[in-house]
This record gives sequence, C-alpha cells and structure tokens, in this order.
Amino acid sequence: MTKDELKNALAGVLQGEVSNDAVALEKASRDTSLFERMPKLVVYPKDAKDVSAAVREVARARSAGADVSLAARAGGTDMSGGPLTTSIVVSFTKHMNHVLEVSSNLEARPPSEGYAVTEPGVYYRDFEKATLEKGFILPSYPASREIAAMGGIVANNSGGERTLKYGQTERYVEELEVVLSDGSQVTFKALTPAELEEKKKLQTLEGAIYREMDALITDNAGLIEGRRPRVSKNSAGYALWSVLDAKTGTFNLAKLICGSQGTLALWTKAELSLVKPKGHRAMLVAFLYDLSDLPEIVKRVLAQGPESFESYDDHTFTLAVKFIPEMLSQMGLFKAARLGIDFISEAAMVATGGVPKLILMAEFAEDTIEEADRKALLAKEALADLHLHTKIEKDEKESEKYWIVRRESFSLLRKNVHGLHTAPFIDDFVVPPSSYPDFLPKLNALLEEYSSHFIYTIAGHIGNGNFHIIPLMDLTKEENRQVILDLAPRVYELVTREGGTTTGEHNDGIIRTPYLKLVFGAEMVALFERTKKIFDPLNIFNPGKKVGGTFADIERDMIKTAP
Repeated sequence: MTKDELKNALAGVLQGEVSNDAVALEKASRDTSLFERMPKLVVYPKDAKDVSAAVREVARARSAGADVSLAARAGGTDMSGGPLTTSIVVSFTKHMNHVLEVSSNLEARPPSEGYAVTEPGVYYRDFEKATLEKGFILPSYPASREIAAMGGIVANNSGGERTLKYGQTERYVEELEVVLSDGSQVTFKALTPAELEEKKKLQTLEGAIYREMDALITDNAGLIEGRRPRVSKNSAGYALWSVLDAKTGTFNLAKLICGSQGTLALWTKAELSLVKPKGHRAMLVAFLYDLSDLPEIVKRVLAQGPESFESYDDHTFTLAVKFIPEMLSQMGLFKAARLGIDFISEAAMVATGGVPKLILMAEFAEDTIEEADRKALLAKEALADLHLHTKIEKDEKESEKYWIVRRESFSLLRKNVHGLHTAPFIDDFVVPPSSYPDFLPKLNALLEEYSSHFIYTIAGHIGNGNFHIIPLMDLTKEENRQVILDLAPRVYELVTREGGTTTGEHNDGIIRTPYLKLVFGAEMVALFERTKKIFDPLNIFNPGKKVGGTFADIERDMIKTAP
C-alpha cells in the first residue's frame, strides 16, 4: 500500500483530517527525546468514532500485509521517544481537547474528593484551570505542566513534585474509554468479581481480553508480585500488579492502560479523581556539603509529612546562578526585580566557592500558614544535631526562586547552551533512599568517567529516590552517540543492583524498552509480551515500545544533526 493509497483510505472513513504536509510530518517526527522518526501521515481525529475508524482501517491494511501502525500523540513532550513512528501518528490536541466535566465526588475514596472527565488532547494547563475553578487539582501533574497534555500524562503514568504525598496518575484513573485493536469501543473500570465473570462471557475482543488477562494475572500472581518494583514510583513495563485490587477485590484494566504508552489501546475519554489542594505552604531548604547523612535526613524529614521533597545538585545550582539574567528576562519587571534580589545570597555563595553538593527542598502544605510553618520548623529541629545549613521560607513567594531552578534546569540547559542536544537517556531512574550513601558516589564516579563527552545537571524527587540526569551532548559526533550505548547499561545495572527501576515517570519508549529484562527478568518480560499479544494481536499500536524494542532502534534513530 502506497502512502497516497493509505491517505485516501483513511480520509474516506474519517471526519477529521489526514495530512502528509511536510510541516506536520516534521513536527510529529520529534518529541523532547534524543530521537527522530519521520511518519508517513498524521491523523487528526474529531472524536472516538474517528479513532475507531482509523484503527479498523489500519487493522484491515495490516491483515492484508501492509506494514502500517498507529502511534498516539498529545503534547509531544515525551522524553523517551514514546509517540514517534515511521508510520501513522494519531494527534489528539487539534480536536479532542475538551474537559467534559468537573464535579464533587461524594463517594470518592481518600484522598480523592472530586473528579473530572477529559479527552486526551487537553493541555494540562487548561485542565488545571478547569479543575481549580471547582476547587480541585490532579496532584500527579509533571514538571512540564505548562506544555504537557492529558494523553501523555495518563499514557506515561506521570508523577511530579507532589507524587511523594499523592502518588502517580494511576492512582487517579477511575475509568477509561478506549478503542481496542479491532476498532471496538469499550470502557475499562473497576469490576466486582461477578461483573468480571459477566464480561468474560462476551464473545468479542473485549471478552477475550478479560478472559485471558484474568487467567494471566491469576496464574502468575506470585511472579507478578515478586517482580513488582519495590520503589515508590515506576512507569517501566506493564503494571500487571495494579489490575486486581487486593483490598476491594475489583478488577480494573484502566490501571493497566495507564502507563502503557499507547501500546495496548488508544484512550479517548478518562474519568480521573481529584483532590482539594492545601491553601498554604512553607519550605525547609537544606544545603548539603556532605552526602553521607542523606538517608538519615530523608528519613527525618519524611516523618514530618511533606507534600513534596525535591532536590537539585551543584551543577544545577551553578548553572542557575550563571543564567539568572536569562531566567529573569522571561518574567515581568517587578517579579524579576524581586527574584533577582532574592538570588543575591545564592550568587554570593557561588562567588566564594561554597557551592553545596545538593540543595534539598521540603515543602509542607496545610490549610493554614501557621500549621505549614510549624511542620517546617519541626523538620528543621529534627535535623539540628546534623549541623546543616538550613533555612525556612515561610510562604510561596519566598520559596519561588528554588522552584524556578528546580523546574527550569532542563529548560535552562536547552535554551542557553548552544550547539548541543539535550540527551535524556539516564533521566528518570528510581532507587531506594536508603541506598544513597553507596549509590550516589558510584553514580558520580560513572558520570565523571564520561564527563568529557557532555555537561549535565541532576535534579530529582529526593523523597522518592527519583533522579533526573539531563546531559547535553554534541550528537553529530559518533563517539558521543556511542557513550549513550555504553553508559546507560552501566547506570541501569547500578540502579537495579540497588533494587531500583529505570524509569519512575518518563516511561520506556525507544530509550528504555531494551532494558526491561534487566529490571524484571525474562519470565516477567514474557508476561509483558503475552499482554501485548492479548490486546493487540496484529501489533498495530505503537510497536517497539514496551515490547520488541532493541538497542539497534536506539542507535539507528538517534538525532545526528546539529540543533
């Protein structure tokens, strides 16, 4: 089937647009990863019926021997190559971009207090505006909250700065309307055992999925639980351990679709539970010059119940001070002037050579500023005998400068270091906080071995053990591309030895799918392969992600041109 034949076939069954425009293809060929794949077509569905029609047409062509597939795309902020394909992109932001409902939920389980119904093409900034109008928030939003969209937030099981207290997106996914690989439209939600048995009687693909997934999970319960990551965040693999709720006995395949990166089904509508955000915050900031006490610091601070516990390293700190004018130029004059004054003490610290190895930010959120301040003070007092340099920022205006540095370090590098590509390939691993004294020196030693090939920053969710390392590299040089293939396995071997996982929130995509056996073992990966086959026997949904991805894919599709 030629590109024109495929375009005409899809255009004949869709209300939305089908494009092979060079600009549209170029835009869809990149995300924020280090990869590029040029698609043949971009489809802009009007609604779920359009998605269903596109899937049926592709399934028909695939059955006839055509090498075609579909990859879902929303905001395009994925750092793993998740939405990239050489076939057909299904882009949701043009039409399927509505928040359909936001309301209180009187029957919600804690911590949920409300819910929203949304389409995948809604940008999070618009979703949050709609939820805040009703007094609610989805607390698992990512750092890219201004440019990310709901499609990827669900598909990647996102989790940002508030995940420490509230958990990842999976916790808030109640129902998903999806299109299956035969084009049928179904709703996945929590089912009682009796409801599950009724679903298994259906003589449809939906019924087959329920029958086979129930058997897979039941027959392999010990293996699944044994291979379940023992860290507080994970988006690697398929979350088989989340389908059956041991407390309620319910069976919910929406929990499996969350984090599956569009490889099992395409979701078209989501019901997400929400929480009421606390009104006031106070932050404890600690400057660490010695990492040996880090596990004890984390333990004592977590005991006081922070909403978030973040960090960034000396590379990030020095970079932020260097680029203060660039950061401030993006703000209004008054705000820039105030923040510029606030940064004076940090600039002086760098000038005198007193750069800390790590800056810790523990933020306490409560209904009153007095209670938030009290908790921050308790955390500071709990660290007193460790003789750290600490300070308390008693409101959000005072703590804003630290959040700017933490949230903008990736953007700072990308915008201000010219001639180099951001290369997120070891950007999202998670280790137990107890491993820090042993793990962090080994990690730094590994990075130092390759330091002539890149510059980098380390920021992270220190309370979760989730670290983001974002190197900048000249990818036009073959030796630098080889570093990606050489260094990543050494880092991930170190991570898995400590009982960690390769990705807490950015997912597997092109860059990490080949490492799934390292994390889970061959038997568990075989279950992932069976899961993919059960849902998508023709392999039309985002092939090569989660299942079937290779190191050759990484090497072949890395960007090799100057930025």
